[in-house]
Amino acid sequence: QVQVVESGGGLVQAGGSLRLSCTASGLTFADYAMAWFRQAPEKEREGVSCISASGVNTRYADSVKGRFTISRDNAKNTLNLQMNSLKPEDTAMYYCAADLYHRTLDDWWPQPWRYNKWGQGTQVTVSS
Repeated sequence: QVQVVESGGGLVQAGGSLRLSCTASGLTFADYAMAWFRQAPEKEREGVSCISASGVNTRYADSVKGRFTISRDNAKNTLNLQMNSLKPEDTAMYYCAADLYHRTLDDWWPQPWRYNKWGQGTQVTVSS
């Protein structure tokens, strides 16, 4: 049974940093592209960043480019999201997602329907 579990959320002041982690089990982690999404209250789920199976290629939403960094450790089945220079508008529930059909990235990466397994989410709150 495939499971993904996020951790690392919390409350931080604007300008601060947080590091989210996601641990996957029940799958060959190194075979699949992974992504981070977020969803604020009354808003649609938004693709934040994704990374190819090998970790070589990454993509970012324009709203986080230059502030967030996605990475993965295939030996530890772990996906990370380093978030710096946080803004109040980054406040949301953050989700880890696995694309169990693709190793590489394409322009569909921000679409939630592309991902097969989701974690329960971890809350990030940025105060002004």
